[in-house]
Amino acid sequence: MKALFASALVAALVSTAAQADVSVSDPWVRATVAQQKATGAFMRITSPADARLVSASSPVAGVVEIHEMVMDGEIMKMRAIPGLALPAGQAVELKPGGYHVMLIDLKQQVKVGDVVPVSIVVEGADGKRETLELKADARPLNSAAPMGQGHGEMKHKH
Repeated sequence: MKALFASALVAALVSTAAQADVSVSDPWVRATVAQQKATGAFMRITSPADARLVSASSPVAGVVEIHEMVMDGEIMKMRAIPGLALPAGQAVELKPGGYHVMLIDLKQQVKVGDVVPVSIVVEGADGKRETLELKADARPLNSAAPMGQGHGEMKHKH
């Protein structure tokens, strides 16, 4: 009986951990020109439970922030935000002209074809944080939509 209970408990814990995983699809960054010091990272994030994107980092940038584009009258402005809501089961798209991760104070040019490591931190309603390690493809300056099937990868760090 103890063995049966223990295996049921392990199965429940594994199931809970699997449900807590946030998924990221098609991560990419916009390539830069030689002296450019900032660029955007884009992706689609889906969380099975209500959560928030609370921070991001990358070894290629001195500062990484979560940004939104907003209309102020007839002027589009970009501003840093403290986090981005990830409603349960809904894909939240970070895209040019909308929410995105901003890589600032770039240490080098990001060239088309480069793979840029980006880490994002998602916080669940329970306050637990999950770090996701992404490999984002660098795409041309004029990219506004995914190219083909995206080759970005993701690894979890709990």
